[in-house]
Amino acid sequence: MIPLSASLARVRPSPTVAASQRARELIAAGRDVISLSAGEPDFDTPRHVKDAAIAALEGGKTKYTAPDGIPELKAAIAAKFRRENGLDYAREEITVGSGGKQVIFNALMATLNPGDEVVIPAPYWVSYPDIVRLAGAEPVIVETEMAAGFKLAPAALEAAITPRTRWVLLNSPGNPSGAGYGRAELAALAEVLLRHEQVLVLADDIYEHIAYEGFTFATPAEVAPRLRDRTLTLNGVSKAYAMTGWRIGYAGGPAELIAAMGKLQSQSTTCPAALSQWAAVAALEGPQDFLAEARAAYRRRRDLVVERLNAIPGVACPVPEGAFYVYPSIAGLIGRTTAGGRRIGSDQDFTDALLEEQGVAAVFGAAFGLSPHFRVSYATSDAVLEDACARIAAFVGGMRA
Repeated sequence: MIPLSASLARVRPSPTVAASQRARELIAAGRDVISLSAGEPDFDTPRHVKDAAIAALEGGKTKYTAPDGIPELKAAIAAKFRRENGLDYAREEITVGSGGKQVIFNALMATLNPGDEVVIPAPYWVSYPDIVRLAGAEPVIVETEMAAGFKLAPAALEAAITPRTRWVLLNSPGNPSGAGYGRAELAALAEVLLRHEQVLVLADDIYEHIAYEGFTFATPAEVAPRLRDRTLTLNGVSKAYAMTGWRIGYAGGPAELIAAMGKLQSQSTTCPAALSQWAAVAALEGPQDFLAEARAAYRRRRDLVVERLNAIPGVACPVPEGAFYVYPSIAGLIGRTTAGGRRIGSDQDFTDALLEEQGVAAVFGAAFGLSPHFRVSYATSDAVLEDACARIAAFVGGMRA
């Protein structure tokens, strides 16, 4: 038996990846499965982005780059931050990683020590707590309420902060709930954070461009300039530009933090893939009409799924303000028994039975730190979503007390 590290023992496998893999296995075995578990756009990467990668390949741009990004991409990122967020970052205040996850990993590994704490509102993206634990620190989970829009309240943030708090993680619009913090809400949280100078802020803005009418995107360093020097503003091309497999994330923040993250990256992946970086330059500097087209499709799909799920007795589905997920409550179904004889004692029981009995893969709420809910990704076609919602309705309709 190979002995494993104590650090690894603190980490669980990604539940979202596990759900997607289980769906793939069943499909490979010949089962009729609809997978709504992956957080991945179904659109293709825009043509001009692919062309830029091909041109870079043909031009021989296939060598190692600077550890934290080529100058051309850093310039494109700086221009994006100025244009869209009113944030002015110098080149030494910008980092590029192999996906947003690596950027988060670099930031937390570079700053956390045993005994440190990181405040994470629940529901949360599944990787946040485990990256914190891998860094030797402790996640402090603050549960939010569906009735309050799944948003962290200033009083709850204040209560969670201790002298050991090192970071607060804010994801808006958020995965899995689609909840977005408006300017006034961010300003209220900033008032708390300004009283605690030891606390850094990680603003995960990866779904910035998937925000719907009625919600105006804002980011903490923009709303509260006095927080700029202790805020890491994270973004990337994966979600907005349908570039998940290209693996490019980026962030702007204090030069001291960015340098520390670059030092860590130089000893891990060395640098992001060169061709992906040139593709990201094209994404940020090229035509942006793709964003509005994709957002319109996501909104139509959101409305379809919310309407269908809310028509199912025992399911309550709030309307997300952004991203491409819904996070319905199944509190009304706990304790019931499915047509296949499975008793639903938890949201994981619900998603397990839904997959086995109706062939719909979703992710259970406990994976995101707040139960009893489940997450559905609507980043797929209207026809697939109609079919999936019909199957969910049939699944629930077959339950008995």
